[in-house]
Amino acid sequence: MDRQEERAKANTRSENNEMTWIILLILYGFALNLICNKVVTFLGLPLYMDTVGTIAVSSLGGALPGCFVALFTNVIRGFGKQDAIYYGVLNVLIAVVTAFWTQNRKRRKKAGYLALFALILSLIGGCIGAIQTWAFYGFSMDGSDGFLIRFFYENVGWSKFASQFTASWLLDFVDKALSVLICVLILHYMPDEARRKLRFTSWRQKALTPEEYATVRSMKVRTLSLGTKIITILMVGFVTIAVVVTSISLVLFRNFSKKQHAMLTKGVVQMAAKEIDGDRVEEFLTKGEAAEGYAETKELLTEIRDTYPDVEYVYVYKIMPDGCHVVFDLDTEEVPGEAPGTVVEFDEAFIPYLDTLLAGGRIDTIVSDDKYGWLLTEYEPVYDSTGKCVCYVAADVSMNDIRVYEYDFFVKLASLFLGFFALLLAIGLWLSHYHLVYPLNTISHAASAFAYNSEEARSQNVEQIRELNIHTGDELENLYNAFVKTTEDSEHYFSQMQQKTQMLSMLQSGLIMMLADIVENRDQSTGDHIRKTAAYTKVILEKMREMGYHKDLLTDTYISHVVKSAPLHDIGKIQIPDAILNKPGKLTDEEFEIMKKHTVAGKTIIEQTISTMPEADYLQEAMNLTTYHHEKWNGKGYPYGLAGENIPLSARVMAVADVFDALVSRRCYKEPFSFEKAMEIIQKDAGTHFDPDVVKAFLESQDQVRAIAERFETVSGKDMFDSIA
Repeated sequence: MDRQEERAKANTRSENNEMTWIILLILYGFALNLICNKVVTFLGLPLYMDTVGTIAVSSLGGALPGCFVALFTNVIRGFGKQDAIYYGVLNVLIAVVTAFWTQNRKRRKKAGYLALFALILSLIGGCIGAIQTWAFYGFSMDGSDGFLIRFFYENVGWSKFASQFTASWLLDFVDKALSVLICVLILHYMPDEARRKLRFTSWRQKALTPEEYATVRSMKVRTLSLGTKIITILMVGFVTIAVVVTSISLVLFRNFSKKQHAMLTKGVVQMAAKEIDGDRVEEFLTKGEAAEGYAETKELLTEIRDTYPDVEYVYVYKIMPDGCHVVFDLDTEEVPGEAPGTVVEFDEAFIPYLDTLLAGGRIDTIVSDDKYGWLLTEYEPVYDSTGKCVCYVAADVSMNDIRVYEYDFFVKLASLFLGFFALLLAIGLWLSHYHLVYPLNTISHAASAFAYNSEEARSQNVEQIRELNIHTGDELENLYNAFVKTTEDSEHYFSQMQQKTQMLSMLQSGLIMMLADIVENRDQSTGDHIRKTAAYTKVILEKMREMGYHKDLLTDTYISHVVKSAPLHDIGKIQIPDAILNKPGKLTDEEFEIMKKHTVAGKTIIEQTISTMPEADYLQEAMNLTTYHHEKWNGKGYPYGLAGENIPLSARVMAVADVFDALVSRRCYKEPFSFEKAMEIIQKDAGTHFDPDVVKAFLESQDQVRAIAERFETVSGKDMFDSIA
């Protein structure tokens, strides 16, 4: 079994173990909520105590398990108390606030923070709950807080809403304060190990430390983060579904309500029609109250109407071409009935049905909105003994009642949606963060922090990436595994490439030295000149950096390039005739002019080399050294007469190293100067021949310079140079 398979099995065992603990925690929360609620109900206390488990689970496990406990506690309670399910959104909000609040350990222990916490929870449960109750039922003094509502309303004289709102908040503050106190005691006596196991993070990678967590969360993106996009999609999707489902539900509910009211009204008019004697309608119409049996019939019609509270009006009309002739019109509290024989004009809503009504036929349910309001009307014909339609019994149901039912239905449906929406949002946040955002940001952070500066650093970085152990079980895990493999392969290839680069660099250095040796071997008086000047150059540059000169320029790379190319500073001498190059005496003016040409000849050689090896950065410094190492600070050097800082720094350094080595070395035309005399000459020429800063660094390094000079007397030039470079 390879390492990846072992890790996968270990992750599966860990996830199963964590899930077991979380399920036990959620069940514990359910039980605690239900038991505490049953206890206060049994004791007759005006409290709910149904959020103790929610607060405890949110404190221990986080928002997601807390939301599960909060919502489904109300679902379970809804089997016994139907309206409890509509308040689930409040408990979900309490779970979310609790999880956020208890992230800070300091808030868990101080009494002031706990009191503020209980106050915030009571604002959710009491104040928002009071608004919900008002929206559901309006003003009521029948609940557990009825005695307080009655006190504020009847004794203090507050408005209905203010009385109900204040009473709900005060009792809920007591409820939440007791709940918080119970949870504090639970957390206080719970072992740290159990508390650690119950924390529901469900990392699908190596758990991040607080510092790593802060770094990962703070990573910037160009527009919107992936987590924000996912949550936005969830919210838009859920809101869209909610709007569509709510709209469809309202339409279906309205149609169902209309159908139910139409059936009810149909039943009323059919019952009423049976109580009217069709043969006596003309007598009722002409004599009214004085007709025999009129009063009894009217009383029966009233009883039928009062049996069905939703029915607002019941009346009996004889339809004639000139209008509706009133036979019966029952009084209501707001509208007195018309007297028998009164002619009522046709409503516009009935005009399309007028021919049918005049013919004694049946018509469908009519919905009208006129001076009597928004009404649903049913007509039922009344027949005499010959089967002729003599009048119609009509009943009206106010459609405003349907609107009230729709409002109540909408508010409760919205409360249900909000509760489940909060739960789904918590699930979406958890999934997006722990299964997507955090792993991706962790990979991104690890990749951006990868160091290539040493083999040890690269190996350490690869191991750190491997230890991320991302195991989301999906395409992201495949991406991570591919990233790990690519990183491991890249590290391996990078090491190989670095080895080959080092070999190539050594080869280049060897070729440079070999080329320089060829030139040097033509000059019988120079000895190990190229190696010694390279060594002196390195000492001078490092001392200048130490003294703070040219900080931006004197990098490790720059110094390496200069030292590496220093042996080529006299490469142009390859074009100088041997007779001049090895002349034992002083050169004539003409010969010296030819000798000076070795600088521009060297420049031409290096330029041609650069054209074939453009990637060899050090050759630029080789060209500077070759061309300008005989320029003087005062501008009296050659080949171009440059002065001061117009001369490249590498050439100014080589000028000191070159002259010093010439002074202390034996030549065919002179004896060597002493070390002290050579140093004196260099110091004297500072500011005229040499850059004063270079001379100062050279003099500060005279111990190292002396050591190099002495070692070259006892060690072979090649070995000496290799030990220095």
